[in-house]
Amino acid sequence: MNKYDVFESVPVKKAVISLAIPTVISQLITVAYNMADTFFVGQLNDPTQVAAATLAMPPFIFLTGIANLFGIGGASLISRKMGDGHPEKAKGCAAFSIWAGACTALIYGLMIALFRGRLLPLIGTNETTFPLVYQYLFWTTTLGAVPTVMNTLFSHLVRTEGKAKSASFGVMLGCVLNIILDPIFIFVFHLEIMGAAVATLVSNCIASLYFIVLIRRSKDTVISLNPKHFTLGERIPAEILTTGFPSFLMVLMSFFSNTFLNHLVSGYSNEAIAGMGIAKKVDMVGFAIAQGMTQGVLALIGYNYAAHNTKRMKDAVRITLCYSVGIAAAFSLILFIFASPIARLFIQNEETVAYGQRFLRIMCVTCPAASVTMMVITVFQATGEKVRPLILSMLRKGGLDIPFMLLYNALLGVFGIAWATPTADILTMTIGILLILPYWKKLMAREA
Repeated sequence: MNKYDVFESVPVKKAVISLAIPTVISQLITVAYNMADTFFVGQLNDPTQVAAATLAMPPFIFLTGIANLFGIGGASLISRKMGDGHPEKAKGCAAFSIWAGACTALIYGLMIALFRGRLLPLIGTNETTFPLVYQYLFWTTTLGAVPTVMNTLFSHLVRTEGKAKSASFGVMLGCVLNIILDPIFIFVFHLEIMGAAVATLVSNCIASLYFIVLIRRSKDTVISLNPKHFTLGERIPAEILTTGFPSFLMVLMSFFSNTFLNHLVSGYSNEAIAGMGIAKKVDMVGFAIAQGMTQGVLALIGYNYAAHNTKRMKDAVRITLCYSVGIAAAFSLILFIFASPIARLFIQNEETVAYGQRFLRIMCVTCPAASVTMMVITVFQATGEKVRPLILSMLRKGGLDIPFMLLYNALLGVFGIAWATPTADILTMTIGILLILPYWKKLMAREA
Protein backbone atom coordinates (compact mmCIF):
# COMPACT_ATOMS: atom_id res chain seq x y z
CA MET A 1 0.00 0.00 0.00
CA ASN A 2 1.27 3.45 -0.97
CA LYS A 3 2.20 5.52 2.09
CA TYR A 4 -0.36 8.15 1.05
CA ASP A 5 -3.23 5.67 0.60
CA VAL A 6 -4.38 6.25 4.18
CA PHE A 7 -4.92 9.90 3.25
CA GLU A 8 -6.38 9.31 -0.22
CA SER A 9 -8.22 6.00 -0.66
CA VAL A 10 -8.57 3.95 2.53
CA PRO A 11 -12.20 4.11 3.82
CA VAL A 12 -12.51 7.15 6.06
CA LYS A 13 -13.58 5.28 9.18
CA LYS A 14 -10.67 2.87 8.80
CA ALA A 15 -8.27 5.74 8.10
CA VAL A 16 -9.43 7.63 11.20
CA ILE A 17 -9.08 4.54 13.37
CA SER A 18 -5.68 3.61 11.96
CA LEU A 19 -4.34 7.12 12.55
CA ALA A 20 -6.13 7.95 15.79
CA ILE A 21 -5.84 4.77 17.84
CA PRO A 22 -2.01 4.64 17.86
CA THR A 23 -1.95 8.35 18.68
CA VAL A 24 -4.47 7.92 21.50
CA ILE A 25 -2.47 5.01 22.88
CA SER A 26 0.72 7.03 22.77
CA GLN A 27 -1.03 9.96 24.48
CA LEU A 28 -2.41 7.67 27.18
CA ILE A 29 0.99 6.17 27.77
CA THR A 30 2.40 9.70 27.91
CA VAL A 31 -0.15 10.47 30.62
CA ALA A 32 0.81 7.24 32.39
CA TYR A 33 4.42 8.39 32.09
CA ASN A 34 3.57 11.79 33.60
CA MET A 35 1.43 10.06 36.20
CA ALA A 36 4.16 7.56 37.06
CA ASP A 37 6.32 10.12 38.85
CA THR A 38 3.39 11.21 41.03
CA PHE A 39 2.35 7.59 41.63
CA PHE A 40 5.76 6.25 42.63
CA VAL A 41 6.72 9.37 44.61
CA GLY A 42 3.34 9.00 46.33
CA GLN A 43 4.32 5.54 47.51
CA LEU A 44 6.84 7.28 49.76
CA ASN A 45 3.70 8.53 51.56
CA ASP A 46 5.22 11.99 51.88
CA PRO A 47 2.77 14.78 50.85
CA THR A 48 5.66 17.26 50.61
CA GLN A 49 7.40 15.24 47.87
CA VAL A 50 4.10 14.75 46.02
CA ALA A 51 3.51 18.50 46.30
CA ALA A 52 7.02 19.13 44.89
CA ALA A 53 6.31 16.84 41.93
CA THR A 54 3.08 18.77 41.34
CA LEU A 55 4.80 22.16 41.48
CA ALA A 56 7.57 21.01 39.11
CA MET A 57 5.15 19.81 36.47
CA PRO A 58 4.14 23.15 34.82
CA PRO A 59 7.71 24.15 33.82
CA PHE A 60 8.39 20.59 32.65
CA ILE A 61 5.15 20.39 30.65
CA PHE A 62 6.10 23.69 29.00
CA LEU A 63 8.55 21.60 26.96
CA THR A 64 5.50 20.01 25.33
CA GLY A 65 4.52 23.50 24.19
CA ILE A 66 7.86 23.91 22.43
CA ALA A 67 7.45 20.50 20.81
CA ASN A 68 3.93 21.40 19.65
CA LEU A 69 5.01 24.79 18.32
CA PHE A 70 7.48 23.25 15.89
CA GLY A 71 6.00 19.75 15.67
CA ILE A 72 2.31 20.46 15.01
CA GLY A 73 3.16 23.56 12.98
CA GLY A 74 5.64 21.53 10.94
CA ALA A 75 3.27 18.57 10.58
CA SER A 76 0.47 20.78 9.27
CA LEU A 77 2.71 22.46 6.69
CA ILE A 78 4.37 19.19 5.65
CA SER A 79 1.00 17.49 5.08
CA ARG A 80 -0.16 20.45 2.97
CA LYS A 81 3.07 20.44 0.93
CA MET A 82 2.63 16.72 0.27
CA GLY A 83 -1.02 17.26 -0.65
CA ASP A 84 0.11 19.96 -3.10
CA GLY A 85 2.71 17.60 -4.57
CA HIS A 86 5.86 19.38 -3.28
CA PRO A 87 7.88 16.79 -1.29
CA GLU A 88 11.14 18.75 -1.63
CA LYS A 89 9.62 21.77 0.09
CA ALA A 90 8.37 19.44 2.81
CA LYS A 91 12.01 18.54 3.58
CA GLY A 92 12.78 22.18 4.33
CA CYS A 93 9.76 22.32 6.64
CA ALA A 94 10.95 19.25 8.55
CA ALA A 95 14.55 20.45 8.89
CA PHE A 96 13.44 23.84 10.19
CA SER A 97 11.09 22.22 12.73
CA ILE A 98 13.77 19.86 14.05
CA TRP A 99 16.69 22.26 14.39
CA ALA A 100 14.72 25.28 15.56
CA GLY A 101 12.91 23.09 18.11
CA ALA A 102 16.17 21.68 19.48
CA CYS A 103 17.77 25.12 19.87
CA THR A 104 14.70 26.57 21.58
CA ALA A 105 14.59 23.66 24.03
CA LEU A 106 18.28 24.09 24.89
CA ILE A 107 17.83 27.80 25.64
CA TYR A 108 14.78 27.14 27.81
CA GLY A 109 16.59 24.49 29.85
CA LEU A 110 19.51 26.83 30.51
CA MET A 111 17.15 29.62 31.59
CA ILE A 112 15.55 27.36 34.21
CA ALA A 113 18.97 26.66 35.72
CA LEU A 114 20.26 30.24 35.60
CA PHE A 115 17.16 31.92 37.01
CA ARG A 116 15.89 29.23 39.38
CA GLY A 117 16.18 31.52 42.40
CA ARG A 118 13.57 33.87 40.95
CA LEU A 119 11.48 31.44 38.89
CA LEU A 120 10.77 28.66 41.37
CA PRO A 121 9.13 30.85 44.04
CA LEU A 122 6.84 32.14 41.28
CA ILE A 123 5.48 28.64 40.66
CA GLY A 124 4.51 28.20 44.32
CA THR A 125 7.55 26.68 46.03
CA ASN A 126 8.27 27.30 49.72
CA GLU A 127 11.27 26.53 51.90
CA THR A 128 10.40 22.81 52.07
CA THR A 129 9.54 22.25 48.39
CA PHE A 130 12.14 24.52 46.68
CA PRO A 131 15.12 22.10 46.86
CA LEU A 132 12.95 19.14 45.82
CA VAL A 133 11.45 21.01 42.87
CA TYR A 134 14.87 22.11 41.65
CA GLN A 135 16.23 18.56 41.92
CA TYR A 136 13.44 17.41 39.64
CA LEU A 137 13.79 20.26 37.14
CA PHE A 138 17.58 20.03 36.92
CA TRP A 139 17.39 16.51 35.50
CA THR A 140 14.20 16.78 33.46
CA THR A 141 14.37 20.35 32.15
CA THR A 142 17.95 21.62 32.32
CA LEU A 143 19.67 18.42 31.19
CA GLY A 144 16.60 16.85 29.61
CA ALA A 145 15.00 19.69 27.64
CA VAL A 146 16.30 18.71 24.19
CA PRO A 147 15.49 14.96 24.31
CA THR A 148 12.09 15.67 25.86
CA VAL A 149 11.15 18.12 23.10
CA MET A 150 12.59 16.04 20.27
CA ASN A 151 10.76 12.90 21.38
CA THR A 152 7.36 14.59 20.94
CA LEU A 153 8.38 16.71 17.96
CA PHE A 154 9.64 13.69 15.99
CA SER A 155 6.37 11.85 16.64
CA HIS A 156 4.37 14.72 15.11
CA LEU A 157 6.54 14.82 12.00
CA VAL A 158 6.73 11.06 11.44
CA ARG A 159 2.93 10.86 11.66
CA THR A 160 2.58 13.13 8.60
CA GLU A 161 3.84 10.27 6.41
CA GLY A 162 1.14 7.90 7.67
CA LYS A 163 3.52 6.18 10.10
CA ALA A 164 1.20 6.52 13.07
CA LYS A 165 2.30 3.19 14.55
CA SER A 166 6.00 4.07 14.35
CA ALA A 167 5.35 7.49 15.86
CA SER A 168 3.31 6.01 18.66
CA PHE A 169 5.87 3.30 19.35
CA GLY A 170 8.57 5.91 19.86
CA VAL A 171 6.49 7.85 22.37
CA MET A 172 5.40 4.62 24.05
CA LEU A 173 9.00 3.43 24.28
CA GLY A 174 10.00 6.47 26.32
CA CYS A 175 6.92 6.22 28.53
CA VAL A 176 7.26 2.50 29.25
CA LEU A 177 10.95 2.90 30.03
CA ASN A 178 10.13 5.72 32.44
CA ILE A 179 7.53 3.60 34.23
CA ILE A 180 10.05 0.76 34.53
CA LEU A 181 12.93 2.97 35.66
CA ASP A 182 10.95 5.05 38.18
CA PRO A 183 10.78 2.42 40.95
CA ILE A 184 14.40 1.41 40.32
CA PHE A 185 15.80 4.91 40.80
CA ILE A 186 13.31 5.92 43.52
CA PHE A 187 13.36 2.81 45.73
CA VAL A 188 16.36 0.65 44.75
CA PHE A 189 18.83 3.56 44.47
CA HIS A 190 16.96 5.52 47.20
CA LEU A 191 16.97 8.75 45.14
CA GLU A 192 13.31 9.54 45.93
CA ILE A 193 12.00 12.46 43.80
CA MET A 194 15.37 12.92 42.09
CA GLY A 195 15.16 9.28 41.00
CA ALA A 196 11.90 10.01 39.19
CA ALA A 197 13.61 12.87 37.35
CA VAL A 198 16.63 10.77 36.33
CA ALA A 199 14.30 8.07 35.02
CA THR A 200 12.52 10.68 32.89
CA LEU A 201 15.79 11.94 31.43
CA VAL A 202 17.08 8.48 30.51
CA SER A 203 13.80 7.36 28.94
CA ASN A 204 13.48 10.49 26.78
CA CYS A 205 17.05 10.15 25.55
CA ILE A 206 16.42 6.57 24.43
CA ALA A 207 13.11 7.47 22.74
CA SER A 208 14.74 10.34 20.83
CA LEU A 209 17.50 8.00 19.68
CA TYR A 210 14.84 5.59 18.37
CA PHE A 211 13.30 8.33 16.21
CA ILE A 212 16.69 9.40 14.86
CA VAL A 213 17.46 5.82 13.81
CA LEU A 214 13.95 5.41 12.32
CA ILE A 215 14.28 8.56 10.21
CA ARG A 216 17.81 7.80 9.03
CA ARG A 217 16.82 4.29 7.96
CA SER A 218 13.73 5.45 6.05
CA LYS A 219 14.57 5.48 2.35
CA ASP A 220 11.57 7.44 1.10
CA THR A 221 10.98 10.16 3.65
CA VAL A 222 10.64 13.94 3.67
CA ILE A 223 11.69 14.12 7.34
CA SER A 224 15.21 15.47 7.03
CA LEU A 225 17.77 15.60 9.84
CA ASN A 226 20.30 17.24 7.51
CA PRO A 227 20.98 20.85 8.56
CA LYS A 228 21.62 21.61 4.88
CA HIS A 229 17.87 21.44 4.34
CA PHE A 230 17.30 24.03 7.07
CA THR A 231 15.84 27.11 5.45
CA LEU A 232 14.36 30.44 6.41
CA GLY A 233 12.91 30.90 2.93
CA GLU A 234 9.58 29.99 1.33
CA ARG A 235 7.86 31.60 4.35
CA ILE A 236 8.45 28.27 6.11
CA PRO A 237 9.37 29.68 9.56
CA ALA A 238 6.39 32.06 9.60
CA GLU A 239 3.95 29.40 8.43
CA ILE A 240 5.16 26.78 10.92
CA LEU A 241 5.26 29.17 13.86
CA THR A 242 1.88 30.75 13.19
CA THR A 243 0.21 27.37 12.60
CA GLY A 244 1.81 25.73 15.63
CA PHE A 245 1.43 28.75 17.87
CA PRO A 246 -2.14 27.93 19.03
CA SER A 247 -0.93 24.55 20.36
CA PHE A 248 2.08 26.23 21.94
CA LEU A 249 -0.12 28.92 23.41
CA MET A 250 -2.43 26.27 24.83
CA VAL A 251 0.49 24.84 26.79
CA LEU A 252 1.78 28.30 27.69
CA MET A 253 -1.60 29.34 29.03
CA SER A 254 -1.84 25.99 30.80
CA PHE A 255 1.53 26.78 32.39
CA PHE A 256 0.22 30.10 33.70
CA SER A 257 -3.07 28.52 34.72
CA ASN A 258 -1.48 25.64 36.63
CA THR A 259 1.09 27.91 38.23
CA PHE A 260 -1.63 30.27 39.38
CA LEU A 261 -3.72 27.36 40.63
CA ASN A 262 -0.74 25.93 42.53
CA HIS A 263 -0.18 29.33 44.14
CA LEU A 264 -3.77 29.49 45.36
CA VAL A 265 -3.98 25.90 46.58
CA SER A 266 -0.54 25.92 48.22
CA GLY A 267 -1.87 28.67 50.46
CA TYR A 268 -4.03 26.02 52.16
CA SER A 269 -1.58 23.13 52.76
CA ASN A 270 0.91 20.73 51.15
CA GLU A 271 -1.81 18.05 51.40
CA ALA A 272 -4.16 20.23 49.34
CA ILE A 273 -1.58 20.82 46.62
CA ALA A 274 -0.72 17.10 46.59
CA GLY A 275 -4.41 16.23 46.24
CA MET A 276 -4.79 18.70 43.39
CA GLY A 277 -1.74 17.21 41.69
CA ILE A 278 -3.25 13.74 41.85
CA ALA A 279 -6.62 14.95 40.51
CA LYS A 280 -5.05 16.86 37.63
CA LYS A 281 -2.84 13.93 36.61
CA VAL A 282 -5.82 11.56 36.48
CA ASP A 283 -8.02 14.10 34.69
CA MET A 284 -5.31 14.42 32.03
CA VAL A 285 -6.41 11.01 30.72
CA GLY A 286 -9.65 12.46 29.35
CA PHE A 287 -7.80 15.33 27.70
CA ALA A 288 -5.25 12.88 26.28
CA ILE A 289 -8.03 10.92 24.57
CA ALA A 290 -9.36 14.07 22.91
CA GLN A 291 -5.88 15.27 21.98
CA GLY A 292 -4.84 11.88 20.63
CA MET A 293 -7.96 11.51 18.48
CA THR A 294 -7.64 14.99 16.98
CA GLN A 295 -3.85 15.08 16.55
CA GLY A 296 -4.01 11.67 14.91
CA VAL A 297 -6.25 12.94 12.11
CA LEU A 298 -4.68 16.39 11.70
CA ALA A 299 -2.61 15.25 8.72
CA LEU A 300 -5.62 13.45 7.19
CA ILE A 301 -7.72 16.62 7.37
CA GLY A 302 -4.88 18.86 6.15
CA TYR A 303 -3.98 16.57 3.24
CA ASN A 304 -7.55 16.36 1.92
CA TYR A 305 -8.10 20.08 2.46
CA ALA A 306 -5.08 20.83 0.26
CA ALA A 307 -6.17 18.19 -2.28
CA HIS A 308 -9.70 19.75 -2.40
CA ASN A 309 -11.29 16.46 -1.35
CA THR A 310 -13.92 18.18 0.79
CA LYS A 311 -16.18 15.16 1.29
CA ARG A 312 -13.36 13.03 2.67
CA MET A 313 -12.26 15.86 4.96
CA LYS A 314 -15.84 16.33 6.21
CA ASP A 315 -16.27 12.61 6.92
CA ALA A 316 -12.96 12.49 8.80
CA VAL A 317 -14.02 15.37 11.08
CA ARG A 318 -17.50 13.94 11.72
CA ILE A 319 -16.28 10.43 12.57
CA THR A 320 -13.45 11.66 14.78
CA LEU A 321 -15.75 14.00 16.71
CA CYS A 322 -18.30 11.23 17.41
CA TYR A 323 -15.65 8.82 18.67
CA SER A 324 -13.85 11.44 20.73
CA VAL A 325 -16.89 12.83 22.53
CA GLY A 326 -18.39 9.39 23.20
CA ILE A 327 -15.22 8.00 24.73
CA ALA A 328 -14.62 11.15 26.80
CA ALA A 329 -18.17 11.02 28.21
CA ALA A 330 -17.78 7.40 29.27
CA PHE A 331 -14.43 8.18 30.88
CA SER A 332 -15.89 11.11 32.83
CA LEU A 333 -18.54 8.83 34.30
CA ILE A 334 -15.91 6.28 35.39
CA LEU A 335 -13.79 8.94 37.09
CA PHE A 336 -16.76 10.40 38.91
CA ILE A 337 -17.87 7.02 40.28
CA PHE A 338 -14.43 5.73 41.28
CA ALA A 339 -12.77 8.99 42.38
CA SER A 340 -12.03 7.78 45.92
CA PRO A 341 -10.25 4.48 45.13
CA ILE A 342 -8.38 6.17 42.28
CA ALA A 343 -7.01 8.86 44.60
CA ARG A 344 -6.09 6.21 47.17
CA LEU A 345 -3.95 4.41 44.61
CA PHE A 346 -1.49 7.29 44.72
CA ILE A 347 -1.11 7.88 48.44
CA GLN A 348 -2.48 6.58 51.74
CA ASN A 349 -2.47 9.93 53.50
CA GLU A 350 -6.15 10.44 54.37
CA GLU A 351 -6.16 14.21 54.13
CA THR A 352 -4.54 14.12 50.70
CA VAL A 353 -7.00 11.45 49.50
CA ALA A 354 -9.95 13.55 50.70
CA TYR A 355 -8.73 16.52 48.70
CA GLY A 356 -7.88 14.41 45.66
CA GLN A 357 -11.23 12.65 45.31
CA ARG A 358 -13.22 15.87 45.71
CA PHE A 359 -11.07 17.73 43.18
CA LEU A 360 -11.32 14.83 40.71
CA ARG A 361 -15.13 14.65 40.83
CA ILE A 362 -15.33 18.37 40.09
CA MET A 363 -12.79 18.47 37.28
CA CYS A 364 -13.73 15.33 35.33
CA VAL A 365 -17.19 16.50 34.28
CA THR A 366 -16.03 18.47 31.25
CA CYS A 367 -13.97 15.91 29.34
CA PRO A 368 -16.57 15.87 26.51
CA ALA A 369 -16.43 19.68 26.26
CA ALA A 370 -12.64 19.52 25.92
CA SER A 371 -13.07 16.94 23.13
CA VAL A 372 -15.26 19.31 21.12
CA THR A 373 -12.84 22.21 21.64
CA MET A 374 -9.84 20.12 20.55
CA MET A 375 -11.66 19.03 17.39
CA VAL A 376 -12.49 22.63 16.53
CA ILE A 377 -8.88 23.71 17.07
CA THR A 378 -7.59 20.81 14.95
CA VAL A 379 -9.84 21.72 12.01
CA PHE A 380 -8.57 25.29 12.14
CA GLN A 381 -4.92 24.16 12.38
CA ALA A 382 -5.17 21.53 9.64
CA THR A 383 -6.62 24.06 7.20
CA GLY A 384 -4.03 26.72 7.99
CA GLU A 385 -6.34 29.02 9.99
CA LYS A 386 -4.47 30.93 12.68
CA VAL A 387 -6.50 33.55 14.52
CA ARG A 388 -9.46 31.49 15.70
CA PRO A 389 -7.52 28.57 17.20
CA LEU A 390 -5.33 31.18 18.88
CA ILE A 391 -8.41 32.68 20.54
CA LEU A 392 -9.65 29.29 21.74
CA SER A 393 -6.24 28.32 23.09
CA MET A 394 -6.02 31.53 25.09
CA LEU A 395 -9.53 31.18 26.49
CA ARG A 396 -9.43 27.55 27.61
CA LYS A 397 -6.41 27.92 29.85
CA GLY A 398 -5.48 31.21 31.45
CA GLY A 399 -7.97 33.44 29.71
CA LEU A 400 -11.11 32.24 31.47
CA ASP A 401 -10.12 29.90 34.27
CA ILE A 402 -7.77 32.25 36.15
CA PRO A 403 -10.48 34.90 36.74
CA PHE A 404 -12.88 32.16 37.81
CA MET A 405 -10.24 30.73 40.17
CA LEU A 406 -10.05 34.07 41.93
CA LEU A 407 -13.83 34.44 42.06
CA TYR A 408 -14.59 30.90 43.22
CA ASN A 409 -11.74 30.89 45.72
CA ALA A 410 -13.24 34.00 47.34
CA LEU A 411 -16.77 32.54 47.30
CA LEU A 412 -16.23 28.81 47.91
CA GLY A 413 -12.68 28.33 49.21
CA VAL A 414 -10.23 25.66 48.06
CA PHE A 415 -12.80 23.42 46.34
CA GLY A 416 -14.17 26.41 44.48
CA ILE A 417 -10.80 26.74 42.74
CA ALA A 418 -11.38 23.39 41.02
CA TRP A 419 -14.72 24.57 39.59
CA ALA A 420 -12.87 27.09 37.41
CA THR A 421 -11.81 24.31 35.02
CA PRO A 422 -15.33 23.06 34.13
CA THR A 423 -16.57 26.64 33.81
CA ALA A 424 -13.77 27.60 31.43
CA ASP A 425 -14.11 24.40 29.35
CA ILE A 426 -17.84 24.80 28.80
CA LEU A 427 -17.56 28.48 27.88
CA THR A 428 -14.64 27.77 25.50
CA MET A 429 -16.55 24.95 23.81
CA THR A 430 -19.52 27.28 23.28
CA ILE A 431 -17.30 29.97 21.75
CA GLY A 432 -15.54 27.34 19.62
CA ILE A 433 -18.83 26.13 18.16
CA LEU A 434 -19.82 29.71 17.33
CA LEU A 435 -16.47 30.25 15.58
CA ILE A 436 -16.39 26.98 13.62
CA LEU A 437 -19.92 27.04 12.17
CA PRO A 438 -19.46 29.92 9.68
CA TYR A 439 -15.92 28.74 8.86
CA TRP A 440 -17.17 25.20 8.23
CA LYS A 441 -19.86 26.47 5.86
CA LYS A 442 -17.17 28.34 3.97
CA LEU A 443 -15.06 25.16 3.68
CA MET A 444 -18.00 23.14 2.41
CA ALA A 445 -18.82 25.83 -0.15
CA ARG A 446 -15.40 25.43 -1.81
CA GLU A 447 -16.61 22.44 -3.83
CA ALA A 448 -20.24 23.45 -4.13
